[in-house]
Amino acid sequence: MSHQTGIQATGEVRDIFAKARNGAYRLIKVVITNEQLVVGGSQQACKRWDQEYDDYVLPLLEDDMPSYLLYRLDSTNNQGYEWIFLAWSPEHSPVRQKMLYAATRATLKKEFGGGHVKDEIFGTTRDDVSLSGYRTHLASLAAPLPLTAAEEELRQIKLNEVQTDIGVDSKQQTLSGVSFPMQREALQALEQFRNKKINYVQLEIDFRNESIKLSSTAPTELKELPKRIPKDTARYHFFLYKHSHEGDYLESPVFIYSMPGYKCSIRERMLYSSCKNPLLDTVENNLRIQIAKKMEVDCGDDLTADFLYEEVHPKQHAHKQAFAKPKGPTGKKGVRRITRLPGHRDADDQQNNPL
Repeated sequence: MSHQTGIQATGEVRDIFAKARNGAYRLIKVVITNEQLVVGGSQQACKRWDQEYDDYVLPLLEDDMPSYLLYRLDSTNNQGYEWIFLAWSPEHSPVRQKMLYAATRATLKKEFGGGHVKDEIFGTTRDDVSLSGYRTHLASLAAPLPLTAAEEELRQIKLNEVQTDIGVDSKQQTLSGVSFPMQREALQALEQFRNKKINYVQLEIDFRNESIKLSSTAPTELKELPKRIPKDTARYHFFLYKHSHEGDYLESPVFIYSMPGYKCSIRERMLYSSCKNPLLDTVENNLRIQIAKKMEVDCGDDLTADFLYEEVHPKQHAHKQAFAKPKGPTGKKGVRRITRLPGHRDADDQQNNPL
């Protein structure tokens, strides 16, 4: 059962939704005000849906505050007109507002009627929710990979919907991992790395924008790899390890998480540690980069040729034979030993020496 925020739609929202489902509106904007879903704007249809999309949608987007937008298409299904549901969550909006809108999204869809929603778009930039962005979204649905940063964040929101319980007065709960979206340049660099057009990608956390950004794609040979590890800050590294193993030439992608210990602040250590697993999940499951080895280092000195080889191809330890008890002497038995407690006499002694 889904845990919601307790925020409900006003009567005005329900009324305009009822009229919208019958085709009275082209666009409806809904915002959260005083712990209620209220109407933030609306437009009626005048032209074809694609001719007025950008003119209606983009002016209603605020650069520092999330919102919901419902945009009507000209197509219909057995329930009526089909709609696009736009979840707008700009990068510079407060984290608390982002979480509140994410947790209330299912409530809004239920009020409007999920059967009328044909497509959903999650956007952090205007390009994500523009007409061009929507068409890119449709193209990405036809191709399984890779997901854009906005689509990956939407997937994470869907996964967390059923376990989110957030109110205006609630405290932020501790999460097992933090999923910061990757900026476009970082995604493009990883795609090039997957296609072996580049052999090294370094990523860092953009703390201000709460995202993961590209730090470097400098061509890197194995002997140069230690120099890529910063001595005073954490980083994520993807390196195409080219080598030979048992006569075969291999190009093995490896992931290196560098963390120079207490030279970093507690906040930096916590965020890099929390973002690591969600980042790897995106890289392996969405970008389809098969990581041969994941490792953690505190400095670049450890990244020698022997170290990398042993990490990627660990030695198989021979099975140790269990210790065998040595056999006794052959041919004759040893002298029989009888152990008695002090002062104890057996039956023969008692018969021969009664006293």
